Amino acid sequence: MKIAFLSTFFPFRGGISQFSGAMFRALEAKNEVKAFNFKRQYPQILFPGETQFVKEEDAAEEIETIRILDSINPISFLKTSKAINRFDPQLFISSYWMSFFGPSMGMVAKRLNPSIKKIAILHNVKPHEKRFFDNAANNYFLNNHDGFIVLSDAVKNDLLEILPNANVLQLKHPNYNHFGNKISREIAITNLGLDVDKKTILFFGIIRDYKGLDVLLESFGRLSEDFQLIIAGECYGSFEKYQLQINSNQNRKRIKLQLRYISDQEVTNFFSAADVCILPYKSATQSGITAISHHFCVPIIATDVGGLKETIIHEENGLIVESADAEKIKFMIEKYFKEGLKSKFEEKIASENEENSWENFTGKIIDFASGISVNTVV
Repeated sequence: MKIAFLSTFFPFRGGISQFSGAMFRALEAKNEVKAFNFKRQYPQILFPGETQFVKEEDAAEEIETIRILDSINPISFLKTSKAINRFDPQLFISSYWMSFFGPSMGMVAKRLNPSIKKIAILHNVKPHEKRFFDNAANNYFLNNHDGFIVLSDAVKNDLLEILPNANVLQLKHPNYNHFGNKISREIAITNLGLDVDKKTILFFGIIRDYKGLDVLLESFGRLSEDFQLIIAGECYGSFEKYQLQINSNQNRKRIKLQLRYISDQEVTNFFSAADVCILPYKSATQSGITAISHHFCVPIIATDVGGLKETIIHEENGLIVESADAEKIKFMIEKYFKEGLKSKFEEKIASENEENSWENFTGKIIDFASGISVNTVV
C-alpha cells in the first residue's frame, strides 16, 4: 500500500517522534511509505523544555522525511497537502497528540484528494492541561479523518464524546525496540553511581504536574533505608517545589536526580538498574513509559488513571494503586518487594512482549484501513 505519514520525526525528539519512527520502520517493510515532518513544531517561546531537537550526543535513529509543515504558518498547511497529493497515496496516516496541532494538521487532511483514506493515531484527545481552544481544534481535526487508532479506553471514550459514530480501532502500545538490550543490574547501578544493595525505584520521563512526582516523593520519605529512588527526565516548568520536598525528605540522600532529557543510548542504564518503575500519575490516557519499561521487562506500579491498567494488569505483570495517594503507593511498593513479585511479573511481561510488536501493530492498522470507506466520519 502507498502511505503518506504525517507526524513529528527526527530531528525532533521525544516520545511521539520515537513512536512515529518505530511505526515508520515497521510500515516501510511491506509498504511504500513517505514521511512528512514538521518544519517548525512549536514556536520556541511556547516550548517548555530545553530544546525540541535531538542533540549531537543523542543516538537517535535518523528517519528520512520531508520537513514541510509549520504549525503556525497557514501557507505551509496548503504546501503540505499539495505535496501529499502529488505523492498520491492510498492511505494518509497522521499522528495527533495535542490540540495545538488541530488547525494545521486538520487543514492538511481536509485538503487531501477525496480518494485518500485518512486515519489518525490519537495519542490524546483531551489534553492534560486545558486551553480555551481545545474543543474547536479537536473538532476540526477529528472531523477531517475517516478512521482512528487509539491506544486506551480513555482516549477512545474522549473521541466518542465528540464523534459518537467514529470508526475506531483500539490497539495496545507496542514496545519500543530501539534502546538495545538490558545489561546486568550491577553494571547499570555502578554506571549510575548507586548502591547495589538498595531496592531501586525509577521515576522516568518528562516531569509535569499531572505525573505526581510530588506524591511519590512524599511516599518515598515514608520508606525505610532499604530503598533508593532515581528521578530521570527533563522538568517542564520549575523544579523548585520538588526540590523543597527533597530538601526536607528524610531519605533525601538516597534520591538520585538526573534532571535532563535522557538520550536513547542512556535509557538502558536506567531501566537495567531499576527493580520497579513507578507511574504515580494524577491523570493520564496512556504512557509511552510503559512500552519502554516492558521492553526491558521491568514491572510497573501505577495509579488507576486513564488507560494504564489496560497494559499494567494488577497482580499479573504489575501493580495498580487505587489513587495518587502517598500512603497507598508506599503500601504497594512494600508489597512488591515483600512478596517477591519481581520475577513473576518479569516472566509475564517477557511472554507478552512476543505478541506486542510493531509489525503486528502496523499490520492491524493496514487491515483496518482496508476495511473502511472515505468520509465515514461525520
